[in-house]
Amino acid sequence: MFVDQVRIFVKAGSGGNGISSFRREKYVPFGGPDGGDGGNGGNIVLIASHQLTTLLDLRYQQHYMAKAGGHGEGSNRHGKTAADVIIRVPVGTVVLDDESGDQTCDLTEEGQSAVVAAGGRGGRGNSHFATSTNRVPTRFEQGTPGEERWLRLELKLLADVGLVGFPNAGKSTLIAALSAARPKIADYPFTTLTPNLGVVSWAETRSFVVADIPGLIEGAHEGKGLGFQFLRHIERTSFILHLVDIAEWTADDPVASFDVMRKELAAYNPSLKQKPFAVVGTKMDSQGNGERLEQLRAYCRRRRLRFFAVSAITREGLDPLIQFVGKKVGALRAHA
Repeated sequence: MFVDQVRIFVKAGSGGNGISSFRREKYVPFGGPDGGDGGNGGNIVLIASHQLTTLLDLRYQQHYMAKAGGHGEGSNRHGKTAADVIIRVPVGTVVLDDESGDQTCDLTEEGQSAVVAAGGRGGRGNSHFATSTNRVPTRFEQGTPGEERWLRLELKLLADVGLVGFPNAGKSTLIAALSAARPKIADYPFTTLTPNLGVVSWAETRSFVVADIPGLIEGAHEGKGLGFQFLRHIERTSFILHLVDIAEWTADDPVASFDVMRKELAAYNPSLKQKPFAVVGTKMDSQGNGERLEQLRAYCRRRRLRFFAVSAITREGLDPLIQFVGKKVGALRAHA
């Protein structure tokens, strides 16, 4: 099961209390204060890992609590600092405060970590408060409480290229032809219910990652169809391929389909409209008399949009598309 949104509760440990104590030993008449400090409470820490691809584990365990620090003792014995609670999440996880909606952290690299709830500080014992005028202080400090809050975690896949298109536009078939990914492929709407990733090699030592985003429909930004559930994954891509079905039996107007896609992305997040993109006419092997293909090609030519016509079944047009996207992604990486 692919899970890319969860809500969890985190509570860091409280700091241990300091103590008021005095050294009392035979033949030591002026032992003085020897109250130890309390230990610090444990933190709640998130660590990004490539070994995870979903937030599924966090759906079944929503509460995470660290232990409190130990209390101070006499003879200047300090309380034990509590261990941190480590929560591993997939690379690409964004953490938001559930109440305010503010972003807490964005974990985009392997091993990157963030403290999402800080443990309380241990209180000081009375030995810290001895002065030349107060040699028998009884003052000590209580430990401070640890932070606690509800967090919302969102996974945004890390991919160079996002495949965007209406249901049955051929996204799953294309990513299967371009890479080793094996998504479910069938002739009915919303075959793809979860995003798929594929690695595409385009030179001896060069490659880029493609994400197959589940199909859009008009009104997706308002929650229709699969809604905007997966549109967040496009936000991390550096390049977009708009896939338009040009098969002869398709009823939708190819130009209108492309325009709707652009409007839906802009309505969800205006910044998506600024991303570089190309238009890909799919199912070239089923173009019939080519009327739909030429209609879309002419539209792109008038607006100076880069256009490719491909067939994932016969592999016609795939090599030029791969080379173009590979060079484009390489240039975008160089300027990132």
